[in-house]
Amino acid sequence: MARDANDTISHLGFAYDPDDLDINLPEPDKDRAVFRVHKLFPEFVWDTTALEGNPFTFPEVKTLLEGVTVGGHRIEDEVQVLNQAKSWKRLVGMVRDGTFSVDRETFCTLNGIVAREEALEWGTFRKCEVGIAGTDFRPPVHQKLDSLFERGAAIINGISNAVEQGMVFYLFGALNQFFYDGNKRTSRLMMNGVLLMNGYDAISVPARRRVEYNEKMIRFYDTLEGTEMMSFLLDCSTFRPSSPTSTRSQD
Repeated sequence: MARDANDTISHLGFAYDPDDLDINLPEPDKDRAVFRVHKLFPEFVWDTTALEGNPFTFPEVKTLLEGVTVGGHRIEDEVQVLNQAKSWKRLVGMVRDGTFSVDRETFCTLNGIVAREEALEWGTFRKCEVGIAGTDFRPPVHQKLDSLFERGAAIINGISNAVEQGMVFYLFGALNQFFYDGNKRTSRLMMNGVLLMNGYDAISVPARRRVEYNEKMIRFYDTLEGTEMMSFLLDCSTFRPSSPTSTRSQD
């Protein structure tokens, strides 16, 4: 049954059923997990920006990350790709030196890179109300964000399964929209920080599954029930033998 549903909804904003999550945890290996990020780095960056509707193709992202300017694109789209690359590098650096933590400082630091030049402010909790396109759900008013994050982070840090913990943080950040922009991107980085710190592979939602991802996120916002979305993330991971991403090179 759902994990303390009433308490979870009041502190995180949503409920989920951990018994419905098929998580197959491999032997943890932080060095291997970080190496995999390096090996698939251009793909991870492209996946993330493609989910935002960025028109850069995978070959163009690889070219840009190699330091070669790609013509025919808006400056804003190029900046978004480069910011995503910088944020991944910062995250890996935090994991390597052990400074990553599920706390406000880390969350804001990563958003300050992800959303730079994309919003009114970046790297700080929003100071006005925002909406989410495609749903009637309205994120909490900005006056509640400080206490909401403190309570939510305490619950999330108490989850013993690292994969579950990371996915819960992603939904927590995406739902409550702590920042003016870059909430989903920043929250996925936090999710992956949790995974990497515990020696597990990062999760990247493939660009080809963008429509499915968006549909499930809208249902999540509408229902405040996170099990379906967490199951989708597992399907995009290496934590299920039949997962689509299991075909990616793991060497």
